[in-house]
Amino acid sequence: MSRAAWAEINLSALRLNLQRVRQLAPSARVVAVVKANGYGHGIVRVARALDGADAFGVASIDEALELRSAGISQRIVLLEGVFEAAELPLVQQERLDVVVHHEAQLQILQRTKLDVTQPLQVWVKLDTGMHRLGFAPAQLPDVLLRLRACIGIAPDVILMTHLASADERNSSVTAQQVACFEKHTHVEHSARSMANSAGILAWPSTHYDWVRPGLMLYGISPFSDSSAAQEGLLPVMTIKSRLIAVNKCKQGDAVGYGGAWTCPQDMPVGVVAFGYGDGYPRHAASGTPVLVNGQRVALVGRVSMDMITVDLRSQPQAQVGDPAVLWGQGLPVEEIARGAATIPYELVCGITQRVRVTEVED
Repeated sequence: MSRAAWAEINLSALRLNLQRVRQLAPSARVVAVVKANGYGHGIVRVARALDGADAFGVASIDEALELRSAGISQRIVLLEGVFEAAELPLVQQERLDVVVHHEAQLQILQRTKLDVTQPLQVWVKLDTGMHRLGFAPAQLPDVLLRLRACIGIAPDVILMTHLASADERNSSVTAQQVACFEKHTHVEHSARSMANSAGILAWPSTHYDWVRPGLMLYGISPFSDSSAAQEGLLPVMTIKSRLIAVNKCKQGDAVGYGGAWTCPQDMPVGVVAFGYGDGYPRHAASGTPVLVNGQRVALVGRVSMDMITVDLRSQPQAQVGDPAVLWGQGLPVEEIARGAATIPYELVCGITQRVRVTEVED
């Protein structure tokens, strides 16, 4: 019998979260971001469930090819572009869109003989304040001139940028980025893309022609001051396990490695089969919530590779085999991230291969 630890992926919740994107940005087309194995949810599984998206965003050609091999026919955007000229024939063959964000990539396109029968769709990325990837906005006219002189490039270049602080609702940085993007792109008559999940939810001025939701598709809020439910989103990943032991500990007993937590009184301590070897954050603090039998209990002691221990004083009747939820339905992953001083992205992307995955429609 397999180990009592699994990830439940709710495909209906994925589709409803996409509907939420459509509701908020009804005039925009949607690039559903599925990089990093669909944020840990399974890249092919997510793409198939989100067949209503207009395109998918990935970080590499390997991710794109995995989607094509699975029969995904929608547009796929290489969000970091190509890394060498040798990738371009395959990019054209597989009908992939590419982002151009650096002079080196522009030079690759200028010196490569592309297939004119299948023009390459290019997205040009501008750096409006993130200072990570993208051309300086003042460079845009020259970049477009050089691109349009390349043989085999589709004429309808799409312009994009990335928001640095949209998860801060009152950020002056976002307002500055919008103003910069608008100033340098409004005369080009090109399709434009700016909004990530936070932009979609809180900054309507960033919606433009294409939006690029990532985190919100998976039912997670990008904001520190709101939950997914408050944003009209449903959790997609629920991490489940079971109690594999219930121990009657005495006052003063040290629990777990290093004896970092001691029992304040005689009490039951439960052991749940899930640890950092499965993707639970090792640095989650004592007090981080866990659901046992649908009720909140507290993590106690250090997280082990295969197990965590929990305070069962509020559930004295709990026994071996009882269900536990580490995050997901009924227990927002945002709370667990706060308990581990990290972000939800890291948790959902960090579920390891030994965790079984089941799909549900709810």
